[in-house]
Amino acid sequence: MPLRSLVPRERVEAVAARAGLGAIAAKVFDGARLDLADARTLYATPHLHALGAIANWRREQLHGDRAYFNVNQHINYTNICNKLCRFCAFQRLPGQQGAYVFSPAEAAARIRQYLGQPVTEVHMVAGIDPKLPYSYYLDLVRAVKEARPSIHVKAFTMVEIEQIVKVAKKPIEDVFADLKEAGLGSLPGGGAEIFAERVHRLLFPLKIGGARWLEIARAAHRSGLRTNCTMLYGHIETPEEKIDHLFRLRALQDETGGFQAFIALTFHPDNTDIEELPAPTSVDDLREIAVARLLLDNIPHVKAYWIQLGVATAQLALDYGADDLDGTVKEERIYHDAGAQTPQELGREDLVELIEGAGRRPVERDTLYRVVREEPVRVG
Repeated sequence: MPLRSLVPRERVEAVAARAGLGAIAAKVFDGARLDLADARTLYATPHLHALGAIANWRREQLHGDRAYFNVNQHINYTNICNKLCRFCAFQRLPGQQGAYVFSPAEAAARIRQYLGQPVTEVHMVAGIDPKLPYSYYLDLVRAVKEARPSIHVKAFTMVEIEQIVKVAKKPIEDVFADLKEAGLGSLPGGGAEIFAERVHRLLFPLKIGGARWLEIARAAHRSGLRTNCTMLYGHIETPEEKIDHLFRLRALQDETGGFQAFIALTFHPDNTDIEELPAPTSVDDLREIAVARLLLDNIPHVKAYWIQLGVATAQLALDYGADDLDGTVKEERIYHDAGAQTPQELGREDLVELIEGAGRRPVERDTLYRVVREEPVRVG
């Protein structure tokens, strides 16, 4: 499919005006920051397509017709966890059926499985096993770097960093220095969930709360590490709590500039303690992506994480504010344990085809958004 033309401002103005979103659109066109009242309107409006049109205009101002992806693999190095989050289907207790911990050598072996493919990133996140020593985390990073020296190691959520600091018995700045020396390149954005203390108390009381998550992210940025950021939605949170979460991310980005991308994480209820809750719909997913693109005006990228959203919704999200489909993934366990029906991986050509099918220009990137390869424009 050839690339389509970028949407002109006049068309978006007309669509927004008919939906009663003209004032918000005007602020977006002028580069003005949206406020609390605007955020409430974005969550309340029934006019999803108008909301998406405004978010898409902003997305195209930032990235044009480009849509990014990378060739990556995931390693979930342990599912043993002592946090007992009610929304998690991945966690196991020690000795429980299916519980596992990869040794550094086993993680390295998984890296070597894909040496024949142009993988540029390994994404490593896992549960919190209190028995793992500080040396384990350093050896884990070293092992995957030794297996593939060119690979970028994106590893450890802020929740995992909290545990690593605890077992290291060292200042967090020293821990980040040790991890960087071992080969850590950046951090993912998981574990933020919803910053609201009410939700923290009800769903994940043993895990760090929002204030501590932000403190660790700040420390990572000050140590020279770029990170992503996330929000888990579609469970018991309210629109006000989501707005608070997004504004707190925006405020930290104003301070540090260390967030590369935001990922809206959709809740999968299957096999969790709250599986009676309905799963978010595709409409919910597209709204979260569009709202994030408009409120997070200082975070460059918004991902449509296909492994969670499903391929079709992720492709459509490229018209609702998202500019990145994440990567090829290879062996993701956390969301598949919660019932995700998406494939375990997509090939590079699959992602190119999805992006071209949406009328966008596929751009393979590395973890830090440097261009690896840009597909030629198809005409006719």
